[in-house]
Amino acid sequence: MIKRYLSIFLTTMLLGLISCSTQNLQDYKAERPVLDLKSYFNGTIDAYGIFTDWTGEVTKRFTVVIVCQWNGSKGILDETFTYSDGSLQKRIWHLERLTNGKYTGRADDVIGEAHGDVAGNTFHWSYTLRLPVDKTTYEVDFDDWMYLVDDRVMLNKAKMSKFGLPLGEVTLSFVKRP
Repeated sequence: MIKRYLSIFLTTMLLGLISCSTQNLQDYKAERPVLDLKSYFNGTIDAYGIFTDWTGEVTKRFTVVIVCQWNGSKGILDETFTYSDGSLQKRIWHLERLTNGKYTGRADDVIGEAHGDVAGNTFHWSYTLRLPVDKTTYEVDFDDWMYLVDDRVMLNKAKMSKFGLPLGEVTLSFVKRP
């Protein structure tokens, strides 16, 4: 009986450790092409995305047009979302490039400041967003990873959670207009 409880305990601990594992940004530092956010997010970008809930079911589809511009180390990403149900949403990011590949960002629906880092072809970005759902607004944590594929295409996966519990994922493909 003790062996059975010990086995269940060890399995539970192992599953807990696996579920807590996260990517390490530095694992991407040798990946090419090298991502320069200021260069990529400059001009107009079209994005196509889905939201999947915690069960993996696609619950929303959307497109985004992002108009981007930089003045020195400060950038503006003006995002216009169009959802499959016809609703619209606007978000304007104010980014600042710091030293050593670090970035900060603010937007009206972001609580506090977003923080991000670049290594190789990858950008990791974390923030808390006020997310309207029906007639309620939730504060949701985003763990956002972007991977530059080539000079025009970048893929994005963002995990959403509340109190450390997974709510779902956002998957996006960015395509920079020529």
